Amino acid sequence: MPTMPKSFLWTRTDTAGAENALVDDRQGLTARGTQVAVDPIPYTCRYQLTTDPDWAAVRLEVEVEGAGWLRSVRLERATDRWRVTTAEQGDLDAALSAAGKPAAGLPGTDDPDRLAEARDVDLGGSALFNTLPIRRLGLAGKPADTPHRITVAWVLVPSLQVVAAEQVYTGMGPGRVKFRSDTFTAELSVDDEGFVRRYPGVAERA
Repeated sequence: MPTMPKSFLWTRTDTAGAENALVDDRQGLTARGTQVAVDPIPYTCRYQLTTDPDWAAVRLEVEVEGAGWLRSVRLERATDRWRVTTAEQGDLDAALSAAGKPAAGLPGTDDPDRLAEARDVDLGGSALFNTLPIRRLGLAGKPADTPHRITVAWVLVPSLQVVAAEQVYTGMGPGRVKFRSDTFTAELSVDDEGFVRRYPGVAERA
């Protein structure tokens, strides 16, 4: 059952980094979080997330900052449409090029209509955002279930490019949820409230 506001800390296992999230799940979810990581170049990512009482995302604001550059994106959903706005200071692609990394491209999306079916948002490298479909679909603590195929508005980090992505969630019994996106598959370990404890290949909760 939802309880008082809480704080989670995950350590990244795919790169040097971590995520701290302050969450309140007493009526849907509101969350503020910070990620730090070194891949592809060192950055700090700050986000604010709001869902409706049924755990469908309604607003996400993300800001990513590194040496000499800063990007932000805001996603807002109303009447089954997403509005996506972006801003940029400095030059992320120049910083990536100097580090011998490929360019990130532009933030946001050139066609928000592609996101029309998305009820969930996902943020690259975050262990928090998987909880949205897990709670919205009622997968936490349930017996093994059938696969649930969904569309999410996926925000890549650090580019903040927004793409429509297909994901599949399957309850595997109490404390376990199978996650698949394209060719990537992982069995998530979750607590009774659907928050991720262990995300193989991405993060583990302290």
